Amino acid sequence: MAEEKVHRRLAAILAADVVGYSRLMGDDEVGALRALTAHRAELIDPCIADHEGRIFKTMGDGFLAEFPSVVDAVHCAVAIQDGMTARHTGIAEDKRIALRIGVNLGDVIVQQDDVYGDGVNIASRLEGLAEPGGVCISAMVQEQVDGKLDVAFHDMGQISVKNIAKPLHAFAIVPPGSDTAAPTAPETAPLHQDIRFCASPDGVQLAYSTVGTGPPLIKTANWLNHLEFDWESPVWRHVLHAMAEDHCLVRYDQRGNGLSDIEVEDISHAAWNRDFETVVEAAGLDRFAILGISQGCATAIDYVVRHPERVSKLVLYGGYLRGRDNRGSPTAIEQEEALIALIKSGWGQENPAFRQVFTSLFVPDATPEQMDWFNELQRRTTTPENAVRIRQTQNAINALDLAPEVTVPTLVLHARDDGIVPFEEGRRMAAMIPTARLVALDGRNHLILENEPAWPRFLEEVRAFLREDD
Repeated sequence: MAEEKVHRRLAAILAADVVGYSRLMGDDEVGALRALTAHRAELIDPCIADHEGRIFKTMGDGFLAEFPSVVDAVHCAVAIQDGMTARHTGIAEDKRIALRIGVNLGDVIVQQDDVYGDGVNIASRLEGLAEPGGVCISAMVQEQVDGKLDVAFHDMGQISVKNIAKPLHAFAIVPPGSDTAAPTAPETAPLHQDIRFCASPDGVQLAYSTVGTGPPLIKTANWLNHLEFDWESPVWRHVLHAMAEDHCLVRYDQRGNGLSDIEVEDISHAAWNRDFETVVEAAGLDRFAILGISQGCATAIDYVVRHPERVSKLVLYGGYLRGRDNRGSPTAIEQEEALIALIKSGWGQENPAFRQVFTSLFVPDATPEQMDWFNELQRRTTTPENAVRIRQTQNAINALDLAPEVTVPTLVLHARDDGIVPFEEGRRMAAMIPTARLVALDGRNHLILENEPAWPRFLEEVRAFLREDD
């Protein structure tokens, strides 16, 4: 089958989101949903159509729209906010649905009916900078619409935002006759982890952390984690901080590594599954989403099959259903035996040469700083003996029988040229899970890096999926 052609073009992108929607749903789920549906049907959707735009993606309480004209996009944004203000007449303030809107003009990639790229990512970041009920635009948009619409602009200056390489020069639209103070860029409070401990059924002490607010998202453990080092590392921090921006992120160090007990008798897939359930209960989670990465995908699948009523969404990245011992490849088994021999020979040495082999496989496109950090993480996280035991347990994983029993919405993401877990294993996992959708990412890093093109696509796909209505 011929590969679908990808088109690039310049487009005006409008990003909108409801302020405090989780609180509104918590207070009155039916009322909030009914109000948002009415706003969409009676105001927002007709307004977008009147300005020749189209909504190309919805994310629960938010949406993304494309316009052929940047003037029409901004005019539409202002009209929507004016209309929302009028519709709030007679409604108690704590029941009102307020929108933030961002508008950007930039290069986008169009594939089928969807739109991707920096043009979309920047519009989403501008939306986050807008005041409730306000519109925030990029400098390029301001230049294009200045003098063409009856609005004023407040220069917010250059603002650094996550996952955008250069600071954004942003402007807030000030409605005519507005007597409110000009908005300023919001200050983002630093995220701080709360690290605690709980005991698995066999008495092993597990370290787990919670950080951020919002709907709960728990990340399964993978090779190798450390709650403190990961949080500020140049390899993990962008993923962890991004997830904690939108959720209450819960994660833990698996037995035998990190801040959890190092000297443990049982390192097995069954023990890992019990540990995950222990952390879920210790963190007081009721209904939540799961992020499984690499070996953690099998643990996530095991829990979902046993407790489908407690899991809202399942995100699986770089994962597999069968470890190397179960893939039927003698060459892969021989290579794995050689890697285990390297661990036994020099894992704990100050010289990183032995660990560099693993680093070059996990993150071949890493910067020198990222390489050095991952080398050091592996040495500090666990002992050579445990590294071998963990590796052998990974190789023995077999979740082929469980995958068809998954019933919750599932998103599978995998790098096409992953050097640790072949893309075919991710494709197989998506094919065997009835509810799964597969997203193939261009790249070869097993741990997705902030400086690679696949990262914005990963973040966009995961955020949109997690925000979809159950």
